Amino acid sequence: MVKFSKQFEGQLIPEWKEAFVDYRQLKKELKKVNLNNQNMNNKQPKNSFANTFFSSLRKYMFLERNRKENNDIHVHRKLANSASKTDLYETELLEQFADTEAAAEFFVFLDLQLNKVNQFYRTKEKEFLERGELLIKQMEILVELKTALHEKRSKECSSQESKEDDSISGTISCDEESIKGRIEDSELIPENSTDDFDKDDTQFSDGSNSGEPEKSMRVKKDYKMRSLSGSVVNCQGKNLRIHIPLTNPTRAFSAISYLLWDDLVNQSSKKCGSEGNKLHINKKKLHHAEKMIRGAFIELYKGLGYLKTYRNLNLLAFVKILKKFDKVTNKQVLPVYLKVVESSYFNSSDKALKLADEVEEVFIKKFGEDDRRKAMKYLKPVQRKESHAITFFIGLFSGGFLALFIGYVVMAHITGMYRPESDKMYMETVYPILSMFSLLFLHFFLYGCNIFMWRKTRINYSFIFELSTTKELKYRDVFLICAASMTSVVGVLFLHLSLVSRGYSYSQVQAIPGLLLLATVLFLVCPFNIIYKSSRYRFLSVTRNIILSPLYKVVMLDFFMADQLCSQVPMLRDLEYVACYYITGSYKAQDYNYCVRTTYYRDLAYAVSFLPYYWRAMQCARRWFDEGQKSHLINLGKYVSAMLAAGAKVAYEKEKSVGWLCLMVAMSSVATVYQLYWDFVKDWGLLQFNSKNPWLRDELMVRQKFVYYFSMVLNLILRLAWLQTVLHYNFENVDYKVTMLFLAALEVVRRGQWNFYRLENEHLNNAGKFRAVKIVPLPFQEVDEQD
Repeated sequence: MVKFSKQFEGQLIPEWKEAFVDYRQLKKELKKVNLNNQNMNNKQPKNSFANTFFSSLRKYMFLERNRKENNDIHVHRKLANSASKTDLYETELLEQFADTEAAAEFFVFLDLQLNKVNQFYRTKEKEFLERGELLIKQMEILVELKTALHEKRSKECSSQESKEDDSISGTISCDEESIKGRIEDSELIPENSTDDFDKDDTQFSDGSNSGEPEKSMRVKKDYKMRSLSGSVVNCQGKNLRIHIPLTNPTRAFSAISYLLWDDLVNQSSKKCGSEGNKLHINKKKLHHAEKMIRGAFIELYKGLGYLKTYRNLNLLAFVKILKKFDKVTNKQVLPVYLKVVESSYFNSSDKALKLADEVEEVFIKKFGEDDRRKAMKYLKPVQRKESHAITFFIGLFSGGFLALFIGYVVMAHITGMYRPESDKMYMETVYPILSMFSLLFLHFFLYGCNIFMWRKTRINYSFIFELSTTKELKYRDVFLICAASMTSVVGVLFLHLSLVSRGYSYSQVQAIPGLLLLATVLFLVCPFNIIYKSSRYRFLSVTRNIILSPLYKVVMLDFFMADQLCSQVPMLRDLEYVACYYITGSYKAQDYNYCVRTTYYRDLAYAVSFLPYYWRAMQCARRWFDEGQKSHLINLGKYVSAMLAAGAKVAYEKEKSVGWLCLMVAMSSVATVYQLYWDFVKDWGLLQFNSKNPWLRDELMVRQKFVYYFSMVLNLILRLAWLQTVLHYNFENVDYKVTMLFLAALEVVRRGQWNFYRLENEHLNNAGKFRAVKIVPLPFQEVDEQD
């Protein structure tokens, strides 16, 4: 049977762990009481039969009296201060315990936990109640706008058959500054935007300022539009702006094109007449606002569910520890203290429960079309069950990969393909494909290992990456994809090498590796809902976001994936060469030097080498622009140094001169020191000199401290892999390209271990601020008349 302490830790909300009852410490305090009781019993002399009888009789009478009077303890209730409504509890011992001092310490700590739970529950409940009140108001505004749009559409349909746009029109009040000067918020989107909300999930950034109004706002149907910069609506003296955040590049392009068009249209008119220009709030814009409100309702409901779990688990923890105390001391404090716990705020307040019912009712009515089952798919999504079939196929494909890989190695050894004097044609054209897929799926395999460790240590990676709980990849899914993909890759290359060894010319079989690459690309963009479609499209959307980094707000998943690309520069260079080889048709003439001789290819090699660092630098610049923190500029400098080091390395590989060697060593050394500092201090949160864990940090998710020290040393060693470019060390009887693949794999391994500690630090930051749900920005914001 699993101990309650393990069940308790397994069910609590990871980000709220510090706010839960410290059950482990309570057990330690109780052990002190028990140990002192045993010591005192051992010191007592042995009694005669008469003394034992009378002692037992007194004990029985004492227990009976306690059962009736329950006067072992008395819990005092008082206010924290006159201005606060927070209750504080303090226990007074009325009966003599075997060790009064240890018992008093136990109850002091128990009172501290009860006060902590009450305070946290009150704070979170207030936060959710304010959020719920605001969402109800937002829902009222949305309903009124949709009703007005529907009525206008009905009138237009009855009056004339065709119409350009279904929208609510109003006059622009131009008694303020020009429209160009008023458009300052880069996260506003025009009503004629064609932005592409994700069909499955909409990304929102944590902690976004939603501009929450405090007073109730009711929308009338005589709307007055005041500005093109976000569609300001006048509602009973309150001006509301429709605010759609730029969470993807398409919206950014739409906003930019809108601003340019607006400048052209309104360039000649600085002042407007009584009629003014027409402004539209169309169906598309209301649809985006509806999605934002729906997402906010889902997150609020999730938070209320967490609060209910918090309440139930803490109550159960108090019951369990009090039962243990009664058993150890032979007292009856459970009824007394439990009565206090049950009447305390966290257990007696029903505001959160009522709000959860109200949110559920509103969601079912407004978003579920009065279909409870449909609505609960959003509010309480059922996680996909892990099938044993996945485990079976992992084993099947792993066995197939192992057998094919052994066969491939034996075939390569027989044909001598990987020796220094090997077939240049094969090493220049086919081997890059094997290298590329090996690095890619090694990285993906390590990501699966990361998921396993994150789940084991209860790091909430799904919340950090904003992944859908119903569609996210589990570690078994990742392993299955890796095993199946590498089995296919090695199988195709084994077939190709077998044909070459049997005497087939390269002109006959050279298309096989190219077809493998083409099939991979087609599978990635396959529109059919098969084989993890949502994950494939999420990967493509994140890749798009990385390429267009400066144009939109950067979220955690985007810059995390951009960091992965920084460790895959060799893979990108292989991809560049293979794409050039097959796209230019060089494979038909087996001219593998054609791309190398081309000036454009050589210039592109520089770009590919520092493009990941450039994308990451642009993300840092955008984050600095959005958040104003100088640390993002310092981080940008790290990627600039990496770009310079990568460029110097490519130049040295081409010319092999002493000057380029010295420049490469200097730039690589600066970049390495810069990156090591950022890895240890910023990304991992380690090397804190005042920490209770020497050279680490106060909070550690892995109990064995030596793991962190080992990881830091390993990270240092793997960061120095660039020295191979200077030393030119090579394995005996192995082609230099194989050595470079080995070094590239070491960098992928370094990135794999970096991923774990990076997310561990992010999780601890969330836990430090008790962030367990997303704060979704809301579309309707109150603005001042001066805006």
